[in-house]
Amino acid sequence: MASSDTPEIVERDVKDKDHQEEGKDDGKGGFMEKVKDFIHDIGEKIEEVIGFGKPTADVTEIHIPKINLERADLVVDVLVKNPNPIPIPLIDIDYLIESDGRKLVSGLIPDAGTIHAHGSETVKIPITLIYDDIKNTYNDIKPGSIIPYRIKVDLIVDVPVFGRLTLPLEKTGEIPIPYKPDIDVENIRFERFSFEETVALLHLKLENMNDFDLGLNALDCEVWLGDVSVGGAEVAESTNIGKNGISYVDIPITFRPKDFGSAVWDMIRGKGTGYTMKGNINVDTPFGAMNLPIIKEGGTTRLKKNKGENDDGDDED
Repeated sequence: MASSDTPEIVERDVKDKDHQEEGKDDGKGGFMEKVKDFIHDIGEKIEEVIGFGKPTADVTEIHIPKINLERADLVVDVLVKNPNPIPIPLIDIDYLIESDGRKLVSGLIPDAGTIHAHGSETVKIPITLIYDDIKNTYNDIKPGSIIPYRIKVDLIVDVPVFGRLTLPLEKTGEIPIPYKPDIDVENIRFERFSFEETVALLHLKLENMNDFDLGLNALDCEVWLGDVSVGGAEVAESTNIGKNGISYVDIPITFRPKDFGSAVWDMIRGKGTGYTMKGNINVDTPFGAMNLPIIKEGGTTRLKKNKGENDDGDDED
């Protein structure tokens, strides 16, 4: 054999090896692709035959069952629909409330229940906002203001065929940071006077310190003239106090002047007398009913003459 034939023999041997390696690689790749396609086909067939599908969820409503000066209790209603023939566990609920990108509160609720087969459930997520925590963290959030919020909820469920799924939800709204109204006794008008029993009207000025309306339903309080308690007083009078506005109400009181000593005589003589009021008002707001405290200590009021009498001196202390 001629020496010039040797390179040709070697070259053929290398080419044969290359073809063999390529064949092996093609065989491996084809096998894996077939396995993947097989598993995918099986999954689709199971889903078609048995009826497995991905659950859906939606925030249907946000309630504020309780709100006062200290806290706001929220309940987020989430409607979850399960199209599958078996119940699916709701593994975790992860929630976050933020305002303008700043976290107000977050939490995790584990083992949140089960969604029935071919059914729907309204999952209630209780969330509490503590106002002191918010005001201490963000100094620009002032009492009496209304702030925007965004609720983010992740529902984590476990579904056969699909495995663990996260259903992300969002909802926006507004919530108030309520502030107690300011109260003053503008004057006291005697309706009937005797030393044994006197009927008078307290003319109250109520100032709404909030950026939302207050619908006054009822007011109850205890009143002190000087250092002596007049007793309790209440009124069931409906009136609206506009946002950052002022309204007036009259409260009848009955007391015995002879128990008050110089305080009553100071009023009769046109001098001011000290008073203290402590109580509550029940109001309706755009965010639900509230029971707000009213407190006034160290105030000074005066006697207002009855209608028909000369009122020229009413504004004198």
